[in-house]
Amino acid sequence: MKKVIFIAVVAVASLASCKKDRTCTCTDTSTEPGYVSTTSTTTYTKAKKGDAKAACLSYSYTPTGSSYTYTTTCELK
Repeated sequence: MKKVIFIAVVAVASLASCKKDRTCTCTDTSTEPGYVSTTSTTTYTKAKKGDAKAACLSYSYTPTGSSYTYTTTCELK
């Protein structure tokens, strides 16, 4: 009986620790003269690491069709 309770407690504890607040930090840069780099953060509450990372990285981009390079790089912290 003690083994069953111990396993149940470990299982519940491991599931509870998977979801927590995660922070995504994005930095915008450009080769355009006079452009000032900016940094923004987004917080995903009670999110699994994999879900938050996928959402965070989806904000990274480098558009085409301009004479200057604009880049947004995001990282989950």
